[in-house]
Amino acid sequence: MILTVFLAIVFCVAITLMIFAAVAFIQDKQFFSSAPKEAVEAIIPRDDELFLGARTIGWTLIVFSILMILGVGVISIWDGIRSGYSFWQFFIRFVLIFTVYKLYDMICLAYFLLMKFHFFSFIFRRKKRLQGQVERLCQ
Repeated sequence: MILTVFLAIVFCVAITLMIFAAVAFIQDKQFFSSAPKEAVEAIIPRDDELFLGARTIGWTLIVFSILMILGVGVISIWDGIRSGYSFWQFFIRFVLIFTVYKLYDMICLAYFLLMKFHFFSFIFRRKKRLQGQVERLCQ
């Protein structure tokens, strides 16, 4: 059980690292393809890096976070096989990991980063036309 909680925390850290790398270092509009059309149009594209090597650091962090996510799956399966887990014990372990992640996503990422602290408005420059509309929605 303690390993499952630890793996859930590692999973949350890996997803956060991936989001941070994509938004803060790489800053490419291709990562926002699932966002509403108005929000994607409001982002001013950046062709230049924030500093020399920013995109390299970002892609390195994304690869590292993908390896962390794969590691969570491999360790979960390996420990379950070693401990003789049944199908339902594996099922409960993965449901717990994804439930902890979903709660973390809703509370920390969606509520605090998007609505409370306006994290993405500090990172991405927006066009003035939609800036007032976005700020009214976040209040």
